[in-house]
Amino acid sequence: MNINELFKTATKKKASDLHIIVGKPPVLRIDSELRILSEEPEITRDAAEKMIFSILTEKQREKFINEREIDISYEIPKFSRYRVNLHWEKDNVGLVARVISNEVPSLDDLDLPPVVHKMIEQNSGLILVTGPTGCGKSTTLAAMVERINQMRFANIITLEDPIEFIHKPKKSIIKQRQLGSDMLTFGGALRHVLRQDPNVIMVGEVRDLETMSATITLAETGHLVLATLHTHNAAQTIDRIIDVFPPHQQAQVRLQLSMSLSGVLSQQLLPKVGGGRIAVREILINTPAVANIIRENKIPQIKSVIQTSADEGMFSMEQHVKELLRQNLIEESTALAYLNSQ
Repeated sequence: MNINELFKTATKKKASDLHIIVGKPPVLRIDSELRILSEEPEITRDAAEKMIFSILTEKQREKFINEREIDISYEIPKFSRYRVNLHWEKDNVGLVARVISNEVPSLDDLDLPPVVHKMIEQNSGLILVTGPTGCGKSTTLAAMVERINQMRFANIITLEDPIEFIHKPKKSIIKQRQLGSDMLTFGGALRHVLRQDPNVIMVGEVRDLETMSATITLAETGHLVLATLHTHNAAQTIDRIIDVFPPHQQAQVRLQLSMSLSGVLSQQLLPKVGGGRIAVREILINTPAVANIIRENKIPQIKSVIQTSADEGMFSMEQHVKELLRQNLIEESTALAYLNSQ
């Protein structure tokens, strides 16, 4: 059994993920459903180790054995790229690989609304892309970065774990830095990034207080910052950011956020009519009214502002679900299941 052939099979079958588990045949996730590759044999312990260690450098192998977890990027030239997590379970090695296209999608490919185009035309501010794991946050960020790359001469620095989409410089300079090989921590890299003369900074994931604080400060100091968070909607995103900080700092953070935030794009993926998945989104734009809500800590009011601010380009998840249903892009049962879960 060849690891590259399994990766290629995942790509050809349009899977989002490949799982290698000792004692089972390979498993693919296609349109959110797990499917066993029954034509392949069960993976033995020796076969798993042979496949998994074959894609690691000596340094990565040592780290994986010592730390028991590692995230890497892997590429089959002229075919596809993969974001790979390696781990141990019951003293066996395991692998989960996310399939990443070699082609960076455009904003139009992802059907992102015109207001997103306007958001990334700004020279400064904080744009947050949020949602659960596997909802396409990295893909949306990559499309935003690629649009900036095409439209203006800027120095773009991305901080990723690991690097996913590879951007080729067009109008912009692009420096893509990977956790572990090019930087030790997101927070440490953000402390030094101002010395690298950036215009645009993309933070793959905001995970802790240090990273959050540095991200907000960079947006305040005249840079366009794009980042992701694991939150489900705009109001929860604002709450999460503020709650990361100790109580005595929260009033100051609300003030900073009210001035530096450009917008929040939250998304989830739902089953699409005819197969595949489609993104359902919520968009919050930081208008004066929203900034005032953030400053005064009246976050529950954000939902009603989104629902009544269509002229500003805002819409809620519920509104977008109903629009997708009206366009016959999702089934009524899908829409009802989503709306009833909120």
